[in-house]
Amino acid sequence: QVQLVESGGGVVEAGQSLRLSCAVTGLAFTTYGMGWFRQAPGKEREFVAAISRQGGQTNYADSVKGRFTISRDNNKKMVYLQMTNLKSDDTGTYYCAGELWGVGLSVMSEYDRWGQGTQVTVSS
Repeated sequence: QVQLVESGGGVVEAGQSLRLSCAVTGLAFTTYGMGWFRQAPGKEREFVAAISRQGGQTNYADSVKGRFTISRDNNKKMVYLQMTNLKSDDTGTYYCAGELWGVGLSVMSEYDRWGQGTQVTVSS
C-alpha cells in the first residue's frame, strides 16, 4: 500500500521557521521525483518545491525562493521542506506528492501520489 504521510505542521509567528517531513512507503522511492504543494483556504492548490529522484535538481516557486529548501533522504524514504522567514501568505495545507518522471516537476497534474496534508498557519 502506497502511503505518503506528512508531519511537522503547526502554528507559528511570521518570521519563524518550520520543517515539514514526508514519510513514503509502498513505492520505489528512488524512481520518483517528489514535490510539495500547498492550498490556502479558498484558493487553488499550488506548487511550492520539487526535487529530482537523486536530489540533484530542485525547483521552487518564485514566492518561496531563498526561504524554503527541499531535500530528500533516499535511505530513509523521506522528503523534507525547511521553511524559514515564514509569512502569513504561507498559511495553508501542505501536501507531499510523487511523480514518476523523476525530475522534480512543478506541474501538479504530473503527480500521481499524494499525501493527506499537514496544516501550516502563520500568524502576523
